[in-house]
Amino acid sequence: MKKYFLILALLISGTTFSQQPGGLGNLQGLKIAYMTRQLNLTSDEAQKFWPVYYNYTDEMNDARKSMKDDVIGLDEKLLSLKKKYWGEFKKVLGTDERVNKGFLSEREFGSYIKNELENRQKMKEQRQQNKQR
Repeated sequence: MKKYFLILALLISGTTFSQQPGGLGNLQGLKIAYMTRQLNLTSDEAQKFWPVYYNYTDEMNDARKSMKDDVIGLDEKLLSLKKKYWGEFKKVLGTDERVNKGFLSEREFGSYIKNELENRQKMKEQRQQNKQR
């Protein structure tokens, strides 16, 4: 069952990249596939993890919007939310190591997307240069 879920996640990822040649398509689908792969989630774990994760990201986004002018207050609020959700994630993922990996994977996903966008921009520029020659 775990293999089927991983294959589904990878298919979502692959079709999302192919939908828009210049863009990234459905970022949420990419994030789901990326984090599922990084955390090695079983289908049962994924069913429990994603609702908790969505609540976490909703609260993080709300904090960013409401406290955008208070840098220290925002940092404190974000840290407080991470601490709050640590326990929730641990109930689903089982170990501190996996919870930590979840937070790290979320951060790494941003870098992954940034690198992907940079690579696509370089390839686009190379194609344009080749056409001009």
